Amino acid sequence: MEARVLKSTGSWYVVETEQGALIHARLRGKLKQAGLRLTNPIAAGDRVTLKAEVDAEGKQVISDILPRTNYVSRKSTNLSKEMQILAANIDQLYIIVTLKDPKTHPLFIDRFLVAAESFRIPVTLLFNKVDLYTKVEADLYKTLSEIYERIGYPCYQIQSTDKNSVEFLKKLMQGKQVMLGGNSGVGKSSIVNALDASVQLKTGEISAAHQQGKHTTTFAEMHKLSFGAYVIDTPGIRSFGLVDLEKEHLGHYFPEIRTAMENCRFNNCMHLNEPGCGVVKAVADGVISNLRYAHYKAILEEEDNDPYRRSKFQ
Repeated sequence: MEARVLKSTGSWYVVETEQGALIHARLRGKLKQAGLRLTNPIAAGDRVTLKAEVDAEGKQVISDILPRTNYVSRKSTNLSKEMQILAANIDQLYIIVTLKDPKTHPLFIDRFLVAAESFRIPVTLLFNKVDLYTKVEADLYKTLSEIYERIGYPCYQIQSTDKNSVEFLKKLMQGKQVMLGGNSGVGKSSIVNALDASVQLKTGEISAAHQQGKHTTTFAEMHKLSFGAYVIDTPGIRSFGLVDLEKEHLGHYFPEIRTAMENCRFNNCMHLNEPGCGVVKAVADGVISNLRYAHYKAILEEEDNDPYRRSKFQ
């Protein structure tokens, strides 16, 4: 019997069968993950198979995980492991950005975008808490939205405390399995609550000392919403380390660099100081934003063994 994983809490999982029944199931033994070293073998959004018979304790048992169409992962902060899968089988990713309380750093956005681009997952940026904007934040939104929309990422301003401001998302999400990602405190749970009042997820507050969100979601959890969408609410992320990233392929995950590299003189160009580089020329001509190019170089310079991916930008 096949089922969809709604929640992972370690060795226990909440799954939904094709008939709509919710079942608590456990994983016995280890599942082979094609050589991946994971903190979590099964993630919200996964499709699994259940054994026909229950175990000796009368519990349902997950026997296998079906092939994923895609997933979003990050470098685990547990150095004994390589990767934490945040969500799987995503039709649409929404990155929640706040320019105030807390401020989302653009480098964080670009790391997230690189992870999504590696699987060609469509991404939309939702700029939340617009009611807090001063002229400074309004100008910053204008700058960032122009950068991202020019390279194919739609940007919307929302206010998660006003359900009318997120109403348009229902049509965009309907019939899809979508993921909400972002820093702690940006309002992911509040957005789910605004989309479907029957869910009522716990929402957090901002730390006055550090202007960071306090974690309210411990495990990623998928919610079936009343208008026909599945929404995966992920734990807030303060760092986003990229895994399985071959530095020589990084440019392919920046759409504007991917286009400009066709004009590079050398096939193995890293788009730094090489002669005849189409990317460097595109930056000089204003076709590629200086901010995005700076982030490309920053990710290239990051240490592979640093789970937090620290850099001079944050």
